[in-house]
Amino acid sequence: MRIVVGMSGGVDSSVAAYLLKKQGHEVIGVFMNNWEEDGVCTSEQDFRDVRAVCDVIGIPYYSVSFAKEYMDRVFTHFLEEYKRGRTPNPDVMCNREIKFASLMELALSLGAEKLATGHFAGVEKREDGKYHLLRAKDENKDQTYFLCTVTQEQLSKAMFPLRDLTKPEIREIAKNAGIPVYQKKDSTGVCFIGERNFKQFLSNYLPAQPGDICTPDGKKVGRHDGLMYYTLGQRRGLGIGGAGTCERWFVVGKDLKNNRLIVSQGAASALLYSDCGRAEDASWTLGQPPVSPESELLCKARFRHRQPLQDVVLTTDGKSVTMRYLEKQRAVTPGQAVAFYLNDECLGGATICE
Repeated sequence: MRIVVGMSGGVDSSVAAYLLKKQGHEVIGVFMNNWEEDGVCTSEQDFRDVRAVCDVIGIPYYSVSFAKEYMDRVFTHFLEEYKRGRTPNPDVMCNREIKFASLMELALSLGAEKLATGHFAGVEKREDGKYHLLRAKDENKDQTYFLCTVTQEQLSKAMFPLRDLTKPEIREIAKNAGIPVYQKKDSTGVCFIGERNFKQFLSNYLPAQPGDICTPDGKKVGRHDGLMYYTLGQRRGLGIGGAGTCERWFVVGKDLKNNRLIVSQGAASALLYSDCGRAEDASWTLGQPPVSPESELLCKARFRHRQPLQDVVLTTDGKSVTMRYLEKQRAVTPGQAVAFYLNDECLGGATICE
């Protein structure tokens, strides 16, 4: 097949391209630049790495800018969520709206049958004729959380060559193949923020509104720099002392109406834990909910990347999801994604709203 590989300049996508070429496919590497502001992310160096890797593998490569699409479909939503006092996850939306939309459209225009990436995940067409999104062998690296809102149509044209490999195995393959980025450090965080201070970055786009830090009973214990800078469960950067005890302070809520940050002392504070929740804007990988509106489904959920799978009972009308946790969950954060699982399969995901 002719296959386009989304290449980041890292070892994972490089090995994905190498393995596909070794299998006899016609492989084309495409590097995406989704942010045009200078000095923020490492796109120039990353593209140099892509060129070097493609030269070693012996495949053609392109660089393409989806900066406008990223701004319209991902970053604008990112800012709107922060305005609402929530903590968004742009990587989940980037996969659905950019990698498996704009990049996939480009791949098809180049005559490719599939778009492959270096995600730790799998996709498999089963007897039901559907394409199933599967967890990776390396559970610590599994990235289906970030792919949980990818659609059935997108999955039908997706390939994930690294599903059965661990990270050490990938680096060893790269080393033996002479791929120059075999020791390259994994990228972390959101590309458009890069190594800069997050608070400084966000202040360039949203006006900060300082306010009071209060306990749940209304006692003022400090001042915050703007609610957008804080997230549920946060303990660092609050700038308040022990207030007579050695217990640390944690963010347990936000009062948007009065611009107050609500904090409580102690990592075991009951206000950090919940036994149920709700999510919205659900997307199901098989194209339909895994359970009828009248029924409950006992399954697993992940509220953040690399979190161990948690037992939940969900009900859904298709778009909104109600979740009951079999064990209390800590700091389930509005704006973040929740991904749902049954056995080895990711069923889909939604945005936590409460």
